[in-house]
Amino acid sequence: MWLGIKGGINLAQAAVSQSYTVLVPPPTAIVDGKDYKSFRNLGMQAALEVTFYTKGFSISVQPTYRNSSFEYSNRYEWMDGNNANNRLVLNYKQRQVMDHFVLPLLVKYDVAGNKLRPFVQAGVFYSILINANKRIEVSGTDYASGGVNEFSDEPVLVGANDLFADNHWGIIAGAGVHYNLGNVRLTLEGNYSKGLSLANSTENRYKNDRIAGVGDAMDDIKLNHISFSFGCLFPMRFLPSGFKTSDR
Repeated sequence: MWLGIKGGINLAQAAVSQSYTVLVPPPTAIVDGKDYKSFRNLGMQAALEVTFYTKGFSISVQPTYRNSSFEYSNRYEWMDGNNANNRLVLNYKQRQVMDHFVLPLLVKYDVAGNKLRPFVQAGVFYSILINANKRIEVSGTDYASGGVNEFSDEPVLVGANDLFADNHWGIIAGAGVHYNLGNVRLTLEGNYSKGLSLANSTENRYKNDRIAGVGDAMDDIKLNHISFSFGCLFPMRFLPSGFKTSDR
């Protein structure tokens, strides 16, 4: 049995299964679809790892705190049906920041090696929402005031817990390497997690007045992550004098 801690960085992707909007544009308006930025925003995670090892195989439970974020942008344009020069362009940049408690259950296999031991792993995870916030930046250009007037409003910051599901789940797979330094095991790994259930709340899609007021509604999304972590593990057993790690 090994016990240790690990931490690292992650990049998130919001995979859209169905898009929604508050606005129904008139014939003289143009509404661009949401443009999601995948694996752009840097997040972090920290975990406690408990691993049970036997004959090359391990079962690992890794309670994790994960902070991650994703963003998208959209654009609206209204114009005068009688004068195309009279128009208003609005640009929205929307960023969601989420804190989750993630409980992965992984099966590991040590491929080969002695002091340096590559491994592969796969399993499932269950994620519980802790907190979520949304930041909306609005800018635009007004061509209808007799000239070209560019403007930028103060960002709108709102709590967004009600916009996200209380929990979601998915699968995870990755690879890494162990390095045995005496009785301590150092670990470097990379993982890809794929959400299989919706990470947003379908019931509360339109219930946040401040967000609906800027014409936004949460799409149906599943969250995917790429993460990289470095860890340090310690064997949980009595170590007599002359003890050597199991790979020697």
